[in-house]
Amino acid sequence: MRITITDWIHKVLEGQIKEGDHCIDATMGKGGDTLFLCQRTGQSGKVTAFDVQKQALEMTKEKLEKHGVKAKLIQDGHEHMANYFASGTIQCIMFNLGYLPGGDHQLVTRPKTSIEAFEAGLRLLKVGGIMSICIYSGGDSGFEERDQVLDWLEELDDRTYFVIKEDFPTKKNHPPMPVFLVKLK
Repeated sequence: MRITITDWIHKVLEGQIKEGDHCIDATMGKGGDTLFLCQRTGQSGKVTAFDVQKQALEMTKEKLEKHGVKAKLIQDGHEHMANYFASGTIQCIMFNLGYLPGGDHQLVTRPKTSIEAFEAGLRLLKVGGIMSICIYSGGDSGFEERDQVLDWLEELDDRTYFVIKEDFPTKKNHPPMPVFLVKLK
């Protein structure tokens, strides 16, 4: 049996998302998280996904069509997501930092815009809503974004946000680090 970190993140989020919820995939990539959110929110839910790369939108659209589900796909940076929604309306927001798998490794998420996106996302979340951030580091992504995101997390008010950071000590070569934030009030 093999469990990927993405599988683990989906498992954690399963119990937090129900039919009819409105969710965001802030970094759609190849559409795996977008598909997961569509399957969880069902026919009455809404899923919106963001990416700056046209290639990501095309791959995601193809994946969703193959599975018979729909989402609103927006070619824009995740730091602009608050331009599309009212505060307190989103149940779940998912982030995968780094670059598009199989894509241009020069097109990566950056600490400044990622943190802007997290802050916008926290305003968009409902009370009880959850944000997942999968932090990729090492290799092409380096450690700058990881370190700045971890510093930002430490500044959050623990009366407003419940934050969980997980690591995987048996995984080698700087495995992704999942972080979950639940909005308490």
